[in-house]
Parts: sequence; C-alpha cells; structure tokens
Amino acid sequence: MQVLHDAPLAPLTTFRLGGPAARLVTAATDAEVIAAVREADDTGTPLLIIGGGSNLVIGDQGFDGTALVIATKGFALDGTHLELAAGEVWTDAVARTVGQGLAGVECLAGIPGSAGATPIQNVGAYGQEVSSTITEVIVYDRTAQETVTLTNEECAFSYRHSRFKADPQRYVVLRVRFALEDADGLSAPIKYAETARALGVEPGDRVPLAAARETVLELRSGKGMVLDPEDHDTWSAGSFFTNPILTEEEFAAFHARVRDRLGDGVRPPAYPAGEGHTKTSAAWLIDKAGFAKGYGTGPARISTKHTLALTNRGGASTEDLLALAREVVTGVHEAFGITLVNEPVTVGVSL
Repeated sequence: MQVLHDAPLAPLTTFRLGGPAARLVTAATDAEVIAAVREADDTGTPLLIIGGGSNLVIGDQGFDGTALVIATKGFALDGTHLELAAGEVWTDAVARTVGQGLAGVECLAGIPGSAGATPIQNVGAYGQEVSSTITEVIVYDRTAQETVTLTNEECAFSYRHSRFKADPQRYVVLRVRFALEDADGLSAPIKYAETARALGVEPGDRVPLAAARETVLELRSGKGMVLDPEDHDTWSAGSFFTNPILTEEEFAAFHARVRDRLGDGVRPPAYPAGEGHTKTSAAWLIDKAGFAKGYGTGPARISTKHTLALTNRGGASTEDLLALAREVVTGVHEAFGITLVNEPVTVGVSL
C-alpha cells in the first residue's frame, strides 16, 4: 500500500482540477482497500474514494482527509459470467469482453473510469446500462463493518442512480459481477437510434460485436467523449448534467415555455421514462438556452464537440468550472423552468 502526504489530486481526475489531499493511499488488493477504509473510519478521518477520476469535481482547496485510490486488478471470466475488480479500467474490460465474443456491454465502450464506479452511477450510453447485466456487487459495508454481496435488485438501480449513490458514505465497491450473452459473435439488439443509423441497421437488429464497439467509439470520439490528453475537449467529466425526468404536469409547463420561446412548431425531445414521466435532453436545453458548443471566454468552456460537456481548456481552476456550470444552470432555468442537476460528484464544493 502506497501512502503519500500533501499529494496532488488534479492528475488523478479527467478534469485535471482540484487541490491536494492531506493523505493519499493507493490500494492494490481488496484487503488493502478495506484496511484503509477501516483506518479512516476508526480515526474519524474524512475519506474520498477515487477510481478512474472521471466523475469527480474536487475543490481548489483540496481534500483534508484520506483520498483512497482503488487500484485493484482482476478480470475473471467463467463462461458468460464475468467478475471485475473495482480498479479495472472499464473501457479495457469492455474491449476484452468483445474479444471473447460476449455481448451486453459493447455499447458502453470508451466510457472513462473504473469498473467499480459503474454500478454507483448505473453507467449507461447508446441504449445500454450496466444494470441490465450486473448480477451482484461485492462491497465493504462501512456501517456493518463487513463485506457483503448485493444482488441486482438490492442495488436499487434507476436512471444514473443506485443504492450506492443514494448512500455514498456507506458502501465501497470491491468487485462487480456480470451475466453477459453468447450470441455467436453478435451484439445485443441495438436500441439507440443514433447507433442504428451509424451501423446502417434498424433498432432491434444485432450486428457483429466489434462493429458495435467500434461504431460507439467513433460516435463518442466525435463528441469528445473518449479520453485524449492532447484534446482539451476530453478534459472533462463527459456529460456534466443528467437528462431531466419530468412529470406530466412539469412536461406540459416545459412545452409551453418552449412554444413561447421558440415558436409553435418546435417540439422538445421527449422519451418515455416510466409511468407518468418523460425524459428530455439536457444537451438540447443547453443549446436552446443560448449556450452553443465552445461557449465561454475563460479557461473553462463548453466543449467544441458537445454542449453537454464542460471542459478545462488548460489552466482552469475548479471555481472557473463551477462559474460556467452555474451560468448554464441559471440560463436553462430562466429559459425553460428546468433546473439541471450535475452528474459528477462534487468534493468540497457545490453548484
């Protein structure tokens, strides 16, 4: 176990932002992870868990406690059943499952971060969510002070949410288990219209696994959503805001605001989101509220490739980023009456 003091955290995040940690611990085994967590809990020390750092906004003042980097490794495949250690690089794990001819996560290619973070956020993209393939999550329960295994149902997955996100101080993910599908080298049915169009197929069709993965990577790259240290559009946390889910009454009020602002012929994006609820597009809201790609004049700006990504153009501070985020939130609310919610976890700061 590696221990450093007054250690910089910015290099451990995809935003490349944030001050130092009073203490930085890197754990390479589950036992080391549990030992570090128990030590922090026993001494009353604030604890920050870091995986791939792709979903973190850390304040400029840093973190006055122990930051724990989970660097565990483990890719165990038994037929169609996969177990990943929390520290495994997610996009590498996806590539390996595709190489093994297994379907279920191929459209989640290119998503930065660690495997252990995927159930927390119920990571999803291009028609797939990890909740559809996760069978169990092995966690250290800080309240019970023991390792427990939670079933898919016990994880309480929903859109970009889970039991772990609802109670972020209780559970530390150690391992994630998945049930994948052997479809003779073909993908799961393609659900997302943009992906289907790019592949030249109809929604519901299957395609070769490699084609699905490569197409998703191309789509993500075109939006600056695949990490590239030379491309400041990828110095981000990907989508900064979640897509709002509205009740029927809220959507009707929103639609009225759209008509008033943009005219009778404009219809906002609308997708079913469970009984009595409709999901709309945060990216559409941001764009129609007047925040175009590349918006901003300082070191923190909206991506030039995707309105949903806020980026560090180099030399930004966390406060620069938050100022931009607050401007966007205020502008969207004034235009459409909807309050956007940040997707990344904030540490020592808030919108």
